[in-house]
This record gives sequence, structure tokens and C-alpha cells, in this order.
Amino acid sequence: MTNPAFRKTKRSLPIALLRAREQVMEPIRAMLANSGVTEQKWRVLRVLEEAGEIEPTVIAREACLHLPSLSRILKTMEQDGLVQRREDEQDRRKTFIAISEAGRTILGEHAAQSAAILVDIERRLGAEKIEAMLDLLEELTDDPGNAGS
Repeated sequence: MTNPAFRKTKRSLPIALLRAREQVMEPIRAMLANSGVTEQKWRVLRVLEEAGEIEPTVIAREACLHLPSLSRILKTMEQDGLVQRREDEQDRRKTFIAISEAGRTILGEHAAQSAAILVDIERRLGAEKIEAMLDLLEELTDDPGNAGS
């Protein structure tokens, strides 16, 4: 017997978001499979390429990673030469992370395939629907304290 308090799983927002994420991520995972770069490292590289040199807390927020996980990821990325770390000269407790040339090379090597993945999704849904979906997801994830502003 179905509990009336629950929506059908086909119309459950959390499950629908997970299904959509898997549909979007499957070709990205395939793209990254032989690169030695995980999805998480890919997100970090994308954030750094876009934002420039920033603090780890900002990277964690923008790349949707927990700070302890990011700390481990950054350590291996630094060892692999994908990112560079710099201490703040005024406050030694602060560190800044920047993408390295090797990190930019990884992004460059996958740029065409990444663009092709987006083109395929746009072919299936249309650019207008993608923009509308992104707007709705942004509205959903906006700070609730700023709702409606």
C-alpha cells in the first residue's frame, strides 16, 4: 500500500534531480574516463578557470564540495601540478588556489567534447528549456534569505 504522504517517485523532486544529474553526468564521466581527472577535480578546474585565484572555501561552495573533501582533492591536484597554492602575505592562515598551465591544458583537451555534450543536450531539449531550467534551479538554490530580491 502506498503512503499518501509521498509523491510517486516519478514526480519526486529529489529523485527527479538525481535522475537528471545522472543523465547529464554520464557523458561527462565518459569524457573524463581516460584523463585521470575525476568529476570533482573537473569541477574544481572549471571553477578556478572561471574565477581565477580564490580561497578554498569559495572553491568548495562553487564546486559543490565539502571542505574536508576539497582539501584532499586540492592536495592531489597540487601534487599532479594542476593547481598552485599561495599563502597570503598579510595573513599566513589564508591560502589562495589558482589553476596551473597543466590544469588549463586538461580543460583545453576536453573543451570540444564538453561543448559537444552541451550541443547534444540542447538538441534534445532546446536552448530555451535549458535556460529556463537553469533559471529555476538557480532560484531553487538561491539563499532563502534573499528570496524574491
